[in-house]
Amino acid sequence: MNMAQEFNHPQAEFRTTQERVYFQVRDAILRGKFLPGHAITIRGLAAELDCSPMPVREALRRLTSERALELSDTRRVTVPTMTPEKLNEICAARVALECQAAEHALPFVQEEDLQQLRDLDARVSAALEQRDIEQYVTANLDFHFTLYRLGRPHIILSLIESLWLQTAPLQHLVFQRFGVQELPDRHEDLLDAIAESNVERVRRAIRQDIEEGLGSISAEELL
Repeated sequence: MNMAQEFNHPQAEFRTTQERVYFQVRDAILRGKFLPGHAITIRGLAAELDCSPMPVREALRRLTSERALELSDTRRVTVPTMTPEKLNEICAARVALECQAAEHALPFVQEEDLQQLRDLDARVSAALEQRDIEQYVTANLDFHFTLYRLGRPHIILSLIESLWLQTAPLQHLVFQRFGVQELPDRHEDLLDAIAESNVERVRRAIRQDIEEGLGSISAEELL
């Protein structure tokens, strides 16, 4: 994986190298580039991202504080493993926050926004049909956060991102083992609800999408 190419935000968008490295590593976690139990080395990331160890060290510190990574007793930085209890808690928190974010976005959705969401969902559907894990992860991520950003969120979006960061590695591991062809897709229900400006249908579609997606992870995969 070459993250400098994979997540090629123009460096001019970032104020510092430290900021660039943080967002590149964060995006790599969100998009399933690191799997549970994977050890991350400062030296390896610094070489991959063409920077000194200092901004990598700071990025890993921030991501550890966000629970996307964890620091072991031996001072190794790893992608956390998951327990059933933690997954249930994250699922409940995601439902609460993402239903709220989608509801707040609803009044701001214009026709061109709805079309953009439909185009993104078409990418999700194509990825499911083609069993393309990489494309599915990226398109699904873009679909959800494109919707949530329409509500002009501030604090809530960072909370949602933190929860996605904690489950993305495990979900990607499950996708690698079993594929994505059987995953439920509630996006069409959600898009119809958005077109109707139906708040209750929007919230129901978001809840079902999250619960069915995380519910597809069996207890055996958490051990």
